[in-house]
Amino acid sequence: MKILFIGTIGLITRDRANGRRLFVDNLDLPLRHVKGTDFVFSDRLPGSRYFGVWPESEAARICLGRKRWPKNRAVPQAFVEFEVGSPAKVFAAAVELQAKGISLLHPAHTDPWGQTVVRFQTEDGLIVGISYVPWMHAKKRPATRRASRTRGR
Repeated sequence: MKILFIGTIGLITRDRANGRRLFVDNLDLPLRHVKGTDFVFSDRLPGSRYFGVWPESEAARICLGRKRWPKNRAVPQAFVEFEVGSPAKVFAAAVELQAKGISLLHPAHTDPWGQTVVRFQTEDGLIVGISYVPWMHAKKRPATRRASRTRGR
């Protein structure tokens, strides 16, 4: 698999109100709230294509289909997604990861907002995604993008 760049990075918080308060209120990051979720993000921070604060409960729902993170897994504190060149390369990466003995949190799939992604977790708890987000590969980034490019489904 050929990683092209880091596409997304962010924190996972147990307490969504405290996470929002720290990053939005105290650090003054221009994070926007995604309607229908507790996820806040920015795709406008210099030096970052996409930064988010993901509530642990939503990470558990999206990655594992559960309301809470299981006690038999390290509790995640952060996530990073590495971009590859196409949706097909995400599916190929999933096969390659499994062939190397890496257990996936979920199979490769394409979300309604167009992101194709597969995720796994390190033994230390980091959630790692191999992803293809179409707008991140555009020669000229769109002036605006819908806030639906998130983990909230």
